[in-house]
Amino acid sequence: MTAVETLDKLQRRITVSVPKADLQSEVVVRLKNMSRTARVSGFRPGKVPLAVLQKRYGPSVEAEVLQDKVGQVFFEAVRAAHVRVAGMPRFTPHDGSDAAEAFAFDAEFEVYPDIALGDLSGVEVERASCEVDDAAVEKTVDVLRRQRRSFVERDAADGAAREGDRVTVDFAGTIDDVAFPGGSAEGFAFVLGEGRMLPEFEAGATGRKAGEETDFDLHFPEDYQGREVAGKTARFHVRVQKVEMQQLPEVNTEFATELGVPDGDVAKLRDDIRRNLEREVKARLSSRNRNAAMEALLKVNPVDLPAGVVAEEIDNLIRGAREDLAGRGMKDVDKLPIAPDMFRDQAERRVRLGLIVAELVKENELHAKPEQIRAHVENLASSYEDPQEVVRWYYGDQQRLSQVESIVIENNVADYVFEKARVTDKALGFDELMQSN
Repeated sequence: MTAVETLDKLQRRITVSVPKADLQSEVVVRLKNMSRTARVSGFRPGKVPLAVLQKRYGPSVEAEVLQDKVGQVFFEAVRAAHVRVAGMPRFTPHDGSDAAEAFAFDAEFEVYPDIALGDLSGVEVERASCEVDDAAVEKTVDVLRRQRRSFVERDAADGAAREGDRVTVDFAGTIDDVAFPGGSAEGFAFVLGEGRMLPEFEAGATGRKAGEETDFDLHFPEDYQGREVAGKTARFHVRVQKVEMQQLPEVNTEFATELGVPDGDVAKLRDDIRRNLEREVKARLSSRNRNAAMEALLKVNPVDLPAGVVAEEIDNLIRGAREDLAGRGMKDVDKLPIAPDMFRDQAERRVRLGLIVAELVKENELHAKPEQIRAHVENLASSYEDPQEVVRWYYGDQQRLSQVESIVIENNVADYVFEKARVTDKALGFDELMQSN
């Protein structure tokens, strides 16, 4: 058995060799196979002499065979040594090898670390819970009403703009008496209280009636998205064109029917909303608690990381970032310079967590069971009009099903962590959960 030399924590080296006779015999086999279809000027197809093929293609075929043979010998050697290779090895000619009989190479490579799982019993982890109450349902009803609102112009007697009104204005802004890009508009409409405009601008329009004009100062925040005005104070002149009050639809049969309740039953509408909110709450809680469990695992399981695997993960993240930017309509994303170090921390966390979770799953039989996968898919499908069609969609693609399997495994791991760690249960309000990342 070929000895494996330890160079560093995860760095290894092994010397492999390929007998020259084996190499040459394989080259001959491949050249003979090539002769059946090779086209060389002056010879009929299938009649090209082996010597001609050897002269023309011999060096490239020999390099190809050598690469294949060295790789084959390498992986046979590390398998026999029970070594788990991380990433691709790097081959260099071995000093002092007997080139007359064999080609010898030193293969340097990384291995996956041996992971001794840490004790979770002393780790504190927070487990969140949340109930969907009547207030959450009514708040969602109000959101649906606002999505279907209309606006009517206020009359002169009650024309002052207030929160919830839509105001249409002409405005012009200057900094040091000089107009700036984006600082003026005509017929610009926004709803007071929705945060689309900076607070000083909303305050300047609040209480004004159609036809009124006002002047006020506005200080742009230091982190304002418009860098040319960030941190500066502008003077705005605003003329109110129109003030409109919003009208929300009544929660009645017509409203329920518009939202897809066939018989317009308002009680059924609220029940549907509650079920949808409960699904959303369950998903958010699951994600939040999974993250808490994973952080607990990271605390008690320091792991040395294979640099090559981290580099591969960085490449995956960069590729994903480019695809996301392309999906948003950005042009020439392949030419966009993206520094690998931007993703290093994220990549290292992913690799570290992946190694820990894999070991934990193996040691504690936390694999996803078929019935767990099925239950998760059915839960995902339950909010659709035709759940069985969605189930078939998941089971019709192995990649989609693998994504579900990964989530189920993470849930199993989270359950294991909560069983072993010191758990503090925390009840969250509906709004708090919905607003958290």
